[in-house]
Amino acid sequence: MNKNSKNNTNIKLALFVVLITFITSTGYGQNNASEKVLFKVNIAEDATPYVLARILQAEVSPISEIKFEKGTYHFYPDLGLEKFVHISNHNDVIVKTAFPLDGFKNLTIDGQGSSFIFHGRMIPFLIDNATNITIKNVSVDWAQSFHSEATVVANNNEEHTFDIQISNEYPYEIRDNQLIFIKEYYEHDFGQAILYDPVRKAISFNTEAYTSLALYKKVDVSRNIDKIKYKYPTDRQDPDKRIISRESYMVFKEITPGVVRIYNHKKKLPEVGKIIVSKGEQQHNRLAPAFRVSNTIGFNATNVNVHHAGGMGLIAENSENLILDGFNVTPSNGRMVSTSADATHFVGCRGQVVLKNCTFSNQLDDATNVHGTYQIVQDVKDEYTLGIRMGHFQQQGFVIGRTNDKIGFLRLTNSFFPFAENSIKSIKKINSRYQIITFNQKLPADLKVGDLIENLDAYPELTVENCTIKNNRARGLLISTPRKTVIKNNFFSTEMEGILIPVESGNWYESGSARDLLITGNTFQDCQHSGFNRGVIRFDTDDDNKNTAFKNIRIENNVFNQFDNLILQVKNVDGLLFTKNTITNSGTFPQLHADNPAIRIEHSKNIQFKKNTYKGKASTILEADDSAGKLKFK
Repeated sequence: MNKNSKNNTNIKLALFVVLITFITSTGYGQNNASEKVLFKVNIAEDATPYVLARILQAEVSPISEIKFEKGTYHFYPDLGLEKFVHISNHNDVIVKTAFPLDGFKNLTIDGQGSSFIFHGRMIPFLIDNATNITIKNVSVDWAQSFHSEATVVANNNEEHTFDIQISNEYPYEIRDNQLIFIKEYYEHDFGQAILYDPVRKAISFNTEAYTSLALYKKVDVSRNIDKIKYKYPTDRQDPDKRIISRESYMVFKEITPGVVRIYNHKKKLPEVGKIIVSKGEQQHNRLAPAFRVSNTIGFNATNVNVHHAGGMGLIAENSENLILDGFNVTPSNGRMVSTSADATHFVGCRGQVVLKNCTFSNQLDDATNVHGTYQIVQDVKDEYTLGIRMGHFQQQGFVIGRTNDKIGFLRLTNSFFPFAENSIKSIKKINSRYQIITFNQKLPADLKVGDLIENLDAYPELTVENCTIKNNRARGLLISTPRKTVIKNNFFSTEMEGILIPVESGNWYESGSARDLLITGNTFQDCQHSGFNRGVIRFDTDDDNKNTAFKNIRIENNVFNQFDNLILQVKNVDGLLFTKNTITNSGTFPQLHADNPAIRIEHSKNIQFKKNTYKGKASTILEADDSAGKLKFK
């Protein structure tokens, strides 16, 4: 027996002993009835091997409930189950987990008020092919965050440099004049960065004037790159493509221990006292969401707090009936930031998605994003069969549907709605980016390479009610579902749009468009304070044409208390009623775009305004092109 074999045998023996000891000490033996498992705080130093061992035995000894004695439990990756996973809107990664809930049915995990502290590149809850899973009464956090924070302590206008003070919480080193933050099991460069206001504990006002940082410049020497030809379309955002023809531009030098000076910044110098937050390069900084739910029917999260994650708080894919009640994403330990990406995100889901009584604050992206996927026709195999490819590298591996799902064929230059429909007979995955779909009926005769497909069945009804969304980077809600959507009694204070209703076809390839949307009883407080010239509620499409994309919109009984003018930006809409809303000027910040109207309308029709109250500062309330006909704000 060689040395590696001996080591593997010893590890297996050790885990077996741990498992037998656990079962014996807790009194849970092997039987056919589902058991209720209780973990006590004596495993808290590293709970991973104990929890994992029991979960891996569930096939022969089923579990109906896992409870934790209230306490603080640490989870380390070293003894976790290793898996390679494709995760939508994240990097494709090899990660470790203590909760591989694959194929589980009717399982409840109750933390009873416990805190779970994770270390390094772990996905706390990896849920796949499951039914009726409930997680409740638990907080999820990381011992060391996947982002880093530093305080601006000086700036020099003559040399156009600024200094940052880095606390001991964020170990770092400087390599080749680049600042690298070192974590447990992970590191990141300066990468994406944004300013926070430590007084408001929110994204700084007008941060777009100061960030992001220009980390790269075009290389001085580049020969014959244009001679490299690709037979098939490529994604220029792929990590291996994005680095071509660019090199580091910014220079980082330590002035005194803990103080680093930053050179070659292109925008305005950040103000002294502000917190600059860094999370590394976009292509590498989404690798550890707190919850990954896929191919699951029935998921409930109740009284769950996510204080941090190296990605999203929850990413759900191809799942059905998801209810988050008191699912809160908030920072801990004095950090400015909670999750490093969206608080929640739903791709290709169906049934009901409900977010109620939630707080989403200080995350570095949206509160939620609900959409399907556009996939691109790569080739037409025969009358029934297509080769399709994923457009964005962070959607690799995503399967667009299942047998008999209804598929729409689109050419967005002509219409945002399908020109033909069909249904899936089978899907064969060739690689992470290319799949072959066979359909039940013949393909449209005029289908072309480059057209898009979307799954018309894989959209949920959406309810967002009694939620607080504030102090985060980016938007509040991104809504791209044609099913009934109700956004009710929420509070928004975001650095970009409170609500964005898009058709996103050219970058992320996120499909769907709102066609039955009610926005009612909400308060919008000082949204769009980062500096972008956009509406608080905005309808927009990537494809600049006059075609209708959105239908049947009601915006009623909301309060807009804004420092700036532009409240509503409407584009490509057929049928919108804006009624009983109150618009006031907060005076919180100076206006950034004082020439804007309160409402701007393009390429839209059947728009109505009734019984609204305007007390803002815009000299022009309503600005519309000829498509809307004669309109009057009232």
